Amino acid sequence: MSENKPICVLAFSGGLDTSYCVLVLKEQGFDVHTVFVTTGGMDPAEVTAIEARALELGATKHITLDAAQDIWDEFVVPLTWSQARMRGEYPMLCSDRYVIVRKSLEYCDQLGTKYFAHGCTGMGNDQLRFDQTVRSLGDYQLLAPIRELQAQTSNVRDYEMDKLKQAGFAVSTTHSKYSINENLLGVTISGQEIDEFETPAEDTYVWCRPRAEWPTETLSIKLGFEKGEAISINGERLAGPEIIKKLNRSLGEYGVGRHIYTGDVTIGLKGRIVFECPGIDALLIAHQALEDCVNTRWQNSFRQTVSDRWADLVYTGFFYEPHKADLEAYLKSSQAYVSGEVELQTSGGILHATAVDSEWMLRDKDAVYAQSCSWSPQEAEGFIKLIGQSSTLAAKIRK
Repeated sequence: MSENKPICVLAFSGGLDTSYCVLVLKEQGFDVHTVFVTTGGMDPAEVTAIEARALELGATKHITLDAAQDIWDEFVVPLTWSQARMRGEYPMLCSDRYVIVRKSLEYCDQLGTKYFAHGCTGMGNDQLRFDQTVRSLGDYQLLAPIRELQAQTSNVRDYEMDKLKQAGFAVSTTHSKYSINENLLGVTISGQEIDEFETPAEDTYVWCRPRAEWPTETLSIKLGFEKGEAISINGERLAGPEIIKKLNRSLGEYGVGRHIYTGDVTIGLKGRIVFECPGIDALLIAHQALEDCVNTRWQNSFRQTVSDRWADLVYTGFFYEPHKADLEAYLKSSQAYVSGEVELQTSGGILHATAVDSEWMLRDKDAVYAQSCSWSPQEAEGFIKLIGQSSTLAAKIRK
């Protein structure tokens, strides 16, 4: 490293875009330090290969940071509390980006540099997630070589490949049929017929097995919660990331967790993906079953309002917006009694919460729905009359 060269930290994935970024940033006079933030979707051999690629390209130094627990604490826990799904479907599996940026900026601080670079294009939502996170967390100088390249050529991918070849670096000429992104939270898949709004082929799916491969016996899983956070599977206390990994494996075998989602990209396009999230589905289904039993009618009805706003903020890039912290303060308060155990069952494809056990369930031993009550028929009739008074008056007066 030269003392005369400024240091730039690059969020590095090992793919074509970030490989190109290393070369360009070096040409611009930077000592490039690459960071790969592992979020639970790669095996050790792949992580080692990414480091080797960065150093081969000329990075001054490469580091790998484990963010699995960070993602659990910062995203999965409040996601579970809120039950948030964008448009009621997509649980923001892209949210590892925020943790990637935060940890990369912490590395910038360690190195004493304000330069941070990413490989986002100018076409999707990730650029907003990266850029706004940087601006929310401090005073840094953003560099986006791929976005800048798009101002020069419309044939970006070929340009990048030619650049790397001319510099003497091998470039794979074979490309996957689909663009696949895996992390602790799940898998997102796009490309080919998915982009064309056609029926996804069976080989689209990565974790969730097809019906012909489902086991024949019914699977039962008991998830334990403490103040709204999952803490155990079948009585075994586990760290959060391990809970998701186990759920992803076991439920994926039963085809649980397949989804197709069409979302609104920030720049105005419709984006369509296939995604798989068996573990997240299980957490949200179980948590809602428990929360519905222990929280009041007003708490449970207000949850949807908070959920919609929290999802909007997270999806569109405002992960570190103060309003999100305000919402999470409420959500945390609402989880004070969301403790207990929920049994989940599946015979394949569909997952149900079949039983709930908690000392905090709002139950009256003298009143069981559709069986018995602790009030008189006269009290019931009077209640119906009073609660419907406004509607009854409207019907009479507006005849």
